[in-house]
Amino acid sequence: MVVESPVRSGFAAQSVPAQRSRRARWKDGRLLLGVLLVAVTALAGAKVLSSADDTTSIWAAERDLPAGTRLTADDLTTVRVRFTGTDEANQYVAADADLKGLIVVRAVKAGEFVPRQAAVNQADNDRTELPLSVASGRLPADTAAGDQVDIWVVPKDPEQPARKLYDTVRVVQIDAVKGVAGGSSRRQVLIGLEPADLPKLPAALAATGTGEPVLVRRGR
Repeated sequence: MVVESPVRSGFAAQSVPAQRSRRARWKDGRLLLGVLLVAVTALAGAKVLSSADDTTSIWAAERDLPAGTRLTADDLTTVRVRFTGTDEANQYVAADADLKGLIVVRAVKAGEFVPRQAAVNQADNDRTELPLSVASGRLPADTAAGDQVDIWVVPKDPEQPARKLYDTVRVVQIDAVKGVAGGSSRRQVLIGLEPADLPKLPAALAATGTGEPVLVRRGR
Protein backbone atom coordinates (compact mmCIF):
# COMPACT_ATOMS: atom_id res chain seq x y z
CA MET A 1 0.00 0.00 0.00
CA VAL A 2 1.41 3.27 -1.04
CA VAL A 3 0.86 6.24 1.18
CA GLU A 4 1.08 9.46 -0.61
CA SER A 5 2.83 12.33 1.08
CA PRO A 6 0.70 15.41 1.62
CA VAL A 7 1.13 18.01 -0.97
CA ARG A 8 3.20 20.96 0.19
CA SER A 9 3.13 24.17 -1.64
CA GLY A 10 6.14 26.33 -2.02
CA PHE A 11 4.59 29.04 0.02
CA ALA A 12 4.69 29.11 3.81
CA ALA A 13 1.55 29.86 5.73
CA GLN A 14 1.05 33.55 6.36
CA SER A 15 2.28 34.47 9.87
CA VAL A 16 0.08 36.43 12.22
CA PRO A 17 1.81 39.67 13.34
CA ALA A 18 2.54 39.82 17.09
CA GLN A 19 0.36 42.25 18.96
CA ARG A 20 1.56 44.01 22.13
CA SER A 21 -0.98 44.17 24.85
CA ARG A 22 -2.19 47.68 25.46
CA ARG A 23 -3.66 46.34 28.67
CA ALA A 24 -0.15 45.48 29.86
CA ARG A 25 0.98 49.06 29.31
CA TRP A 26 -1.98 50.30 31.31
CA LYS A 27 -1.02 47.91 34.11
CA ASP A 28 2.55 49.24 34.06
CA GLY A 29 1.25 52.81 34.51
CA ARG A 30 -0.94 51.79 37.38
CA LEU A 31 1.96 50.00 39.03
CA LEU A 32 4.14 53.10 38.72
CA LEU A 33 1.40 55.22 40.24
CA GLY A 34 1.09 52.79 43.12
CA VAL A 35 4.83 52.94 43.80
CA LEU A 36 4.72 56.73 43.82
CA LEU A 37 1.80 56.74 46.25
CA VAL A 38 3.62 54.36 48.59
CA ALA A 39 6.74 56.56 48.47
CA VAL A 40 4.76 59.73 49.18
CA THR A 41 2.95 58.02 52.08
CA ALA A 42 6.24 56.83 53.55
CA LEU A 43 7.74 60.32 53.35
CA ALA A 44 4.65 61.85 54.95
CA GLY A 45 4.75 59.28 57.74
CA ALA A 46 8.43 59.97 58.39
CA LYS A 47 7.69 63.69 58.59
CA VAL A 48 4.86 63.13 61.05
CA LEU A 49 7.07 60.95 63.24
CA SER A 50 9.88 63.49 63.21
CA SER A 51 7.51 66.32 64.16
CA ALA A 52 6.05 64.14 66.94
CA ASP A 53 9.49 64.10 68.54
CA ASP A 54 9.73 67.90 68.47
CA THR A 55 8.62 68.22 72.10
CA THR A 56 10.19 69.37 75.35
CA SER A 57 9.97 67.44 78.61
CA ILE A 58 9.12 69.68 81.58
CA TRP A 59 7.89 69.30 85.16
CA ALA A 60 4.23 69.66 86.11
CA ALA A 61 2.78 69.57 89.62
CA GLU A 62 1.52 66.14 90.66
CA ARG A 63 -0.53 67.78 93.44
CA ASP A 64 -1.30 71.25 94.78
CA LEU A 65 1.96 72.81 95.97
CA PRO A 66 1.59 75.68 98.46
CA ALA A 67 4.15 78.47 98.54
CA GLY A 68 7.28 77.39 100.41
CA THR A 69 7.11 73.74 99.31
CA ARG A 70 10.55 72.18 98.80
CA LEU A 71 10.39 70.44 95.43
CA THR A 72 11.09 66.73 95.06
CA ALA A 73 10.39 64.27 92.26
CA ASP A 74 7.46 62.91 94.31
CA ASP A 75 5.69 66.28 93.97
CA LEU A 76 6.07 66.40 90.18
CA THR A 77 5.36 64.53 86.99
CA THR A 78 7.00 64.88 83.60
CA VAL A 79 4.99 66.00 80.58
CA ARG A 80 6.05 66.46 76.97
CA VAL A 81 4.90 69.72 75.39
CA ARG A 82 5.38 71.16 71.92
CA PHE A 83 6.24 74.84 72.36
CA THR A 84 6.27 77.48 69.64
CA GLY A 85 9.82 78.54 70.48
CA THR A 86 12.76 78.19 72.84
CA ASP A 87 11.84 81.32 74.79
CA GLU A 88 8.44 79.87 75.65
CA ALA A 89 9.93 76.52 76.67
CA ASN A 90 12.48 78.26 78.91
CA GLN A 91 9.69 79.73 81.03
CA TYR A 92 9.16 76.33 82.68
CA VAL A 93 11.37 73.99 84.73
CA ALA A 94 12.87 71.35 82.45
CA ALA A 95 12.45 67.71 83.49
CA ASP A 96 16.22 67.28 83.59
CA ALA A 97 16.73 70.25 85.93
CA ASP A 98 18.34 69.67 89.32
CA LEU A 99 15.60 69.99 91.95
CA LYS A 100 17.98 70.10 94.90
CA GLY A 101 17.34 73.19 97.00
CA LEU A 102 14.40 74.43 94.91
CA ILE A 103 11.24 75.72 96.58
CA VAL A 104 8.10 77.29 95.11
CA VAL A 105 7.54 80.92 96.00
CA ARG A 106 3.90 80.87 95.00
CA ALA A 107 1.18 78.23 95.03
CA VAL A 108 1.25 75.87 92.03
CA LYS A 109 -1.94 73.96 91.22
CA ALA A 110 -2.04 70.25 90.42
CA GLY A 111 -1.40 69.72 86.72
CA GLU A 112 0.12 73.17 86.26
CA PHE A 113 3.46 73.46 84.48
CA VAL A 114 6.05 74.63 87.01
CA PRO A 115 7.28 78.12 86.01
CA ARG A 116 10.97 78.86 86.40
CA GLN A 117 10.14 82.11 88.17
CA ALA A 118 8.01 80.28 90.74
CA ALA A 119 10.73 77.74 91.60
CA VAL A 120 13.79 79.35 93.15
CA ASN A 121 16.75 78.22 95.17
CA GLN A 122 16.28 78.25 98.95
CA ALA A 123 19.21 80.65 99.30
CA ASP A 124 17.55 83.07 96.89
CA ASN A 125 14.37 82.93 98.93
CA ASP A 126 16.04 83.99 102.18
CA ARG A 127 15.33 87.66 101.65
CA THR A 128 13.74 90.57 103.45
CA GLU A 129 10.16 91.03 102.27
CA LEU A 130 8.61 94.44 101.64
CA PRO A 131 4.79 94.66 101.51
CA LEU A 132 3.27 97.19 99.13
CA SER A 133 -0.33 98.17 98.49
CA VAL A 134 -0.51 98.99 94.78
CA ALA A 135 -3.49 100.37 92.86
CA SER A 136 -4.59 97.92 90.14
CA GLY A 137 -3.85 100.47 87.41
CA ARG A 138 -0.24 100.89 88.53
CA LEU A 139 1.09 97.43 87.72
CA PRO A 140 0.56 94.94 84.85
CA ALA A 141 -2.74 93.10 85.33
CA ASP A 142 -1.10 89.68 84.99
CA THR A 143 1.75 90.33 87.41
CA ALA A 144 2.61 87.08 89.19
CA ALA A 145 4.95 85.76 91.85
CA GLY A 146 8.42 85.39 90.44
CA ASP A 147 8.20 88.40 88.12
CA GLN A 148 11.11 90.85 88.16
CA VAL A 149 9.98 94.47 88.59
CA ASP A 150 11.30 97.98 89.05
CA ILE A 151 9.58 99.94 91.82
CA TRP A 152 8.81 103.60 91.24
CA VAL A 153 6.85 106.03 93.37
CA VAL A 154 4.69 108.84 91.98
CA PRO A 155 4.42 111.68 94.56
CA LYS A 156 1.03 113.06 95.42
CA ASP A 157 2.42 116.50 94.61
CA PRO A 158 2.10 116.71 90.79
CA GLU A 159 5.07 119.07 90.63
CA GLN A 160 7.38 116.41 92.01
CA PRO A 161 8.90 113.91 89.54
CA ALA A 162 8.49 110.16 89.79
CA ARG A 163 11.35 108.42 91.54
CA LYS A 164 12.75 104.91 91.17
CA LEU A 165 13.09 103.13 94.51
CA TYR A 166 14.34 99.69 93.50
CA ASP A 167 15.72 98.15 90.34
CA THR A 168 14.98 94.52 89.34
CA VAL A 169 13.49 93.07 92.51
CA ARG A 170 11.37 89.94 92.67
CA VAL A 171 7.65 89.64 93.39
CA VAL A 172 7.29 87.00 96.11
CA GLN A 173 3.52 87.03 96.45
CA ILE A 174 0.58 89.01 95.10
CA ASP A 175 -3.05 89.14 96.18
CA ALA A 176 -6.13 91.15 95.22
CA VAL A 177 -7.71 93.28 97.97
CA LYS A 178 -10.45 95.87 98.09
CA GLY A 179 -9.62 99.48 98.83
CA VAL A 180 -11.80 101.55 101.16
CA ALA A 181 -12.05 104.57 98.89
CA GLY A 182 -14.67 104.19 96.20
CA GLY A 183 -14.33 100.40 96.19
CA SER A 184 -11.29 100.64 93.91
CA SER A 185 -9.31 97.45 93.51
CA ARG A 186 -5.80 97.28 94.88
CA ARG A 187 -3.16 94.56 94.92
CA GLN A 188 -1.20 93.54 97.98
CA VAL A 189 2.30 92.81 96.67
CA LEU A 190 5.14 91.21 98.61
CA ILE A 191 8.59 92.18 97.30
CA GLY A 192 11.78 90.24 98.06
CA LEU A 193 14.77 92.46 98.86
CA GLU A 194 18.42 91.46 98.67
CA PRO A 195 20.80 92.46 101.50
CA ALA A 196 22.21 95.16 99.20
CA ASP A 197 18.71 96.69 98.95
CA LEU A 198 18.23 97.13 102.71
CA PRO A 199 20.06 100.49 103.07
CA LYS A 200 17.45 102.01 100.76
CA LEU A 201 14.54 100.72 102.83
CA PRO A 202 13.97 103.73 105.14
CA ALA A 203 13.88 106.17 102.22
CA ALA A 204 11.64 103.79 100.25
CA LEU A 205 9.14 103.58 103.11
CA ALA A 206 9.09 107.36 103.43
CA ALA A 207 8.54 107.76 99.69
CA THR A 208 5.66 105.28 99.53
CA GLY A 209 4.04 107.12 102.45
CA THR A 210 3.82 110.33 100.41
CA GLY A 211 3.18 108.84 96.98
CA GLU A 212 1.77 105.94 95.02
CA PRO A 213 4.01 102.96 94.16
CA VAL A 214 4.17 101.81 90.56
CA LEU A 215 5.56 98.45 89.44
CA VAL A 216 7.25 98.21 86.02
CA ARG A 217 7.76 94.58 85.03
CA ARG A 218 10.95 93.39 83.39
CA GLY A 219 10.80 90.98 80.42
CA ARG A 220 9.76 87.47 81.39
